[in-house]
Amino acid sequence: MNLFDVYPLINVTPVKALGANLWDDKGEEYLDLYGGHAVISIGHTHPHFVKRLKDQLDQISFYSNSVQIPIQKEFAEKLGNMSGYPDFHLFLCNSGAEANENALKLASFATGKSGIISFSGAFHGRTSGAVVLTDNPKIVAPFNQRADAYILPWGDVSAVEKQLRQGNIAGIIIEGIQGVGGIQVPDPGYLNSLATLAKEYGAKLILDEVQSGYGRTGRFFAHQWVEGLVPDLITTAKGMGNGFPIGGVLVHPDFKASHGLLGTTFGGNHLACAAGLAVLEVLENENLLPHAEAMGEYLLKELATIPAIKDIRGKGLMIGIDLDRDAGPVRSELVNKYKIFTGSAAKKQTIRLLPPLNITQNQLSSLIDSLKQILD
Repeated sequence: MNLFDVYPLINVTPVKALGANLWDDKGEEYLDLYGGHAVISIGHTHPHFVKRLKDQLDQISFYSNSVQIPIQKEFAEKLGNMSGYPDFHLFLCNSGAEANENALKLASFATGKSGIISFSGAFHGRTSGAVVLTDNPKIVAPFNQRADAYILPWGDVSAVEKQLRQGNIAGIIIEGIQGVGGIQVPDPGYLNSLATLAKEYGAKLILDEVQSGYGRTGRFFAHQWVEGLVPDLITTAKGMGNGFPIGGVLVHPDFKASHGLLGTTFGGNHLACAAGLAVLEVLENENLLPHAEAMGEYLLKELATIPAIKDIRGKGLMIGIDLDRDAGPVRSELVNKYKIFTGSAAKKQTIRLLPPLNITQNQLSSLIDSLKQILD
């Protein structure tokens, strides 16, 4: 049986990893500035992460959510305290798309409405509800299409209000920072306007922090750069488990839950919660949020000195670089010649940087030097 094609493959086979480094089957060493789609938050095979998982495997690795699972409560409490949302409730699942699906369901249950607003450039996942709110018609099958999913122009508050006035809008979903869309950072006034409009028209504001959360921007969630903004629902995944599949929805305490409203078989299993706790403990003990912010400031400053770079956007270690040319050949040369992994985006001239949050300045300087040589 052959594997179903998912992505165009880079001709590299990693077999070992540590921190921000990978080694392939030929012994070549690579610098990972992409973290497997922003997943590797605390570095590959971090010793505390490995120990947490091994210790949990020695006890119990899985049982269903039909029994008491104390590590879930421990994880939820620590996540609440570290994220600044101790009074929210946590629904645990397995991925970002799944988190968004459940957030959309909760918004619809709470309002009795079905319409959802998202924005141009959005990427919310590939599952049935999330994909129709993703701005990429190529991955939306006829089965997924629905008339009450509205992808509105990014940054256009008047378009949002006009749609809300039509009625039947359950929620507005927006990324803390657009990832696949090219690292588009929403203006604080824009997010505040969306929150105000959602409240005025009885809709729920959903912050998709799947890629931009877990300290990546120097705040626990990217929307926390906006003072006083409190969403109704926050979705998270990717860096949440440092490679172990886990996702979650942080749910405002105003929501009323009942048994059976949401459910999951694997969500919040013992191993997933052990992985999640390990990530939180390392973020806290190694002060990785301020470190991510400082490394981001270094990157923005140094990248701005390269003439062929036309625009740089982002916060912390979520950076988008717009070149004066197609980024594809540049990314290929970074991998093949300089042994550096970077990411792509929807715009062909954009390079996306999403390295582990414990990346060092010396490691980032190797990217700066390599880009200067390629682009000169």
